[in-house]
Amino acid sequence: MDSRPNFSPSPSRLRLRRLGIDTYQEPVLFMHRDCPVCSSEGFEAQSRVEIGLAGRTIVATLNVVTGDFLAPDEAGLSEAAWRLLSPSPGDQATLRHPPPLESLGHVRAKVYGRRLTEAAAQAVIGDIAAGRYSDLQLAAFVTACAGDRLDLQETVDLTRAMFRAGERMRWGDGLVMDKHCVGGIPGNRTTMLVVPIVAACGLRMPKTSSRAITSPAGTADAMETLAPVDLDVARIRRVVERTGACIVWGGAVRLSPADDILIRVERPLDLDSQGQLVASILSKKIAAGATHVLIDMPVGPTAKVRSDADAAHLSRLLHAVGAALELTIRVAPTDGLAPVGRGIGPALEARDVLAVLRGGAGAPVDLAGRACSLAGEILEMGGMAAAGAGRALAQEVLRDGRAWRKFQEICEAQGGMREPPVAAHVREVPAARSGLVAAVDNRRLARIAKLAGAPKTACAGIDLHVVPGDFVERGQALFTLHAGSPGTLAYALDYALQQPEAIQVVEDAW
Repeated sequence: MDSRPNFSPSPSRLRLRRLGIDTYQEPVLFMHRDCPVCSSEGFEAQSRVEIGLAGRTIVATLNVVTGDFLAPDEAGLSEAAWRLLSPSPGDQATLRHPPPLESLGHVRAKVYGRRLTEAAAQAVIGDIAAGRYSDLQLAAFVTACAGDRLDLQETVDLTRAMFRAGERMRWGDGLVMDKHCVGGIPGNRTTMLVVPIVAACGLRMPKTSSRAITSPAGTADAMETLAPVDLDVARIRRVVERTGACIVWGGAVRLSPADDILIRVERPLDLDSQGQLVASILSKKIAAGATHVLIDMPVGPTAKVRSDADAAHLSRLLHAVGAALELTIRVAPTDGLAPVGRGIGPALEARDVLAVLRGGAGAPVDLAGRACSLAGEILEMGGMAAAGAGRALAQEVLRDGRAWRKFQEICEAQGGMREPPVAAHVREVPAARSGLVAAVDNRRLARIAKLAGAPKTACAGIDLHVVPGDFVERGQALFTLHAGSPGTLAYALDYALQQPEAIQVVEDAW
């Protein structure tokens, strides 16, 4: 006897149910194997399905399920799909095959070596931004463009297509300053210092920043421990009009939305493409309304840019694409050998920023110095300092408290300032031998901080106690782990003790 519940759904319509399944940013649809709509429409696992409700449509990837947790008259939605469609509980939606994805032909052509024309780039990016590509199709596009497969014109066209696919902020006449760090070294939280220094000198700097994807903290994660960052375009505009600057999460607004989608599949694939990297960086800067952009480019064996030759090539490409799109670019190669500051993780990095702004005795000197150098470059770009004089001006603004007052003003305008949280569970990791700290592995330290819970647990991460060149005694603390629970602390500690090369100590030859 069939024990399944009786139901009579409308043709191709099913009742929507929120399943609470986190599929990151990919919209996923779940349907029962015995669902009549699934059978009548010929849907199979991994089919792309268009879901329509009250004039809104999304395209989701189908997963077919068995068992009793989902009824045959229900369509289960992942969290990403639910957010995009915004239904009410019990709403019925129409499900059907989406229109043919014509732009996929351009992706196939690129796979076989043909150039990506401007029209092709616009078509592909438009469909990606609209959510019409599955992760498999996105992976095909990313792979087709990886390595050196994008020439200069293709990179320009891809950049233009990416910023045209979303919102674009406009600030009127005058200069609009911005910065971006290519990344790869933990704790490099200079943006939260550079922005108030630059704004205190009278330049506009509406900074949209990212959250962490594979790192222990993004600028938005660290800033969020001090002030709200999830602002819409109208609120961002009010903050900038009031203070001259902001430090907000770019994901809250649709600035180059295709980039966020592409990043979702680029990181797991770990494919290196300087053309895609340039398009990612500059499309968001143009969409944010920038006219002048400083690129912080850490160079080191465990940073994202690993050699001077790679840095030189990437710098040339950034300048060339920027010039083609009427964006003034300056690249600042920086030391990528070790983390900057002491904290690795949102709250610990925010703590370092506050120490520098407040002029605390224990403020990280390297973080303050790098921030002043970068702010100085922007002040020179913006005409606020003569060539070579920008760093000194930045140091003065930091020293006399103008940067601290501006930072407080920005935080208050964004919704109010608070102190970063403190971890309840900490444990020191000692040196296994006496000797000199010879090297630091950025990637291994980042991994340890993530295992401790960063960035999801804002207070979690690493507090560094040594830098390359320091002498340590056996048993001396190299760093302290911070975690939100005993379990995550033990998990991270176990891994850290198995990674002696995270901080390489060479025994004293004497």
